[in-house]
Formats: sequence, structure tokens, C-alpha cells
Amino acid sequence: MIDLGPVAWPPDPIRTERLVLRESEARDRAAFIELLSSPEVHTYLGGPRSRDELERELPAAPERWPGSFVVELEGAMTGHVLLRRATERHRPAAVGKADLGYLFLPRAWGLGYATEACSAALAWFDGVLPGEPMILATQTANLGSMRLAAKLGFTEVERFHAWDAEQWLGERSPVTPPA
Repeated sequence: MIDLGPVAWPPDPIRTERLVLRESEARDRAAFIELLSSPEVHTYLGGPRSRDELERELPAAPERWPGSFVVELEGAMTGHVLLRRATERHRPAAVGKADLGYLFLPRAWGLGYATEACSAALAWFDGVLPGEPMILATQTANLGSMRLAAKLGFTEVERFHAWDAEQWLGERSPVTPPA
């Protein structure tokens, strides 16, 4: 979750050329289960959760919190973009900064949806919290995520070893409002 201060949540849906970023709804539950139980999605995230466990534990209506956007394509959820505060599980250089996370169903990979959705979420963030930097962490082995970080303007702050793999921490300079 990200502290948005006086910013109203949820915002109006954010529309891009092909996508809608919106708050989660009950109809997204099946897609969340698919996303969280996918071995492909969780290759670099410690492995998937059990579908049976998710079916039992996930509420009928997925939780809603500031900074959480469902990515909708042609009326159905295809991914999730999350803006939250980095915590102690991150590197000291990241603690307290806004952190960009994202997950997309494998059928949406390689089509530019992650770039489009993350760019829209970052533009929204820059509009409501101008001047604030954003960080992103990923495994260096996750080449798709490394390419996306570069496209979005993240530059390397450090590399470190965690969760039995080399990790990459990048930061995107804050967008400063015009004077």
C-alpha cells in the first residue's frame, strides 16, 4: 500500500490505447488465482502458490488498497500493477520509497502491455505525488523485467544477493512539477 495523503482513492479508471487500469472487482478473483498460481509468472518470485490454497483463502472480492491497479484488456483482467512503499525486506537504499511491482498473465507477455500499463501507472503517480522517486527490484536473471525497467527509465542503484539469486535495484528519478 502507498500513502497517498489527500489523494482520493480509487481514481477514475486510467485508459491507455489498449488497456484500462482500475480498482479490483469481484469478477477479477479467477484471474488473480490464475496469476498467483502460475509457475511461469512466479519463476523469479519464489514459486507459485497452490491453486487450492488460493481458492480457499482469496476473498470473493479481491482486496482493494491505494496503489493497486487491475490491468484490464478487452473487458478481462490480464495483469496487476502495484505501487507500494518499500519495507525492510528491500535494501536499505529503498526503504520508504515508492516501489513499482507488476504481474501479467503469460498470454499477455511480449505484447507491450506491461510497458503500457506501468507507464500509465507511473504517469498517474507523477501527477498525484510529483517529485517523489520510484524504485523497482527484480532478479537479474529476469531479462524481460530488466528490459522493462530500462524502458521505464529505471537506472541501477545496486545489485545484491537475496532469495538465492542476484537481485537488481533500480530507481527512476522523480518528475518535478513545473515552477
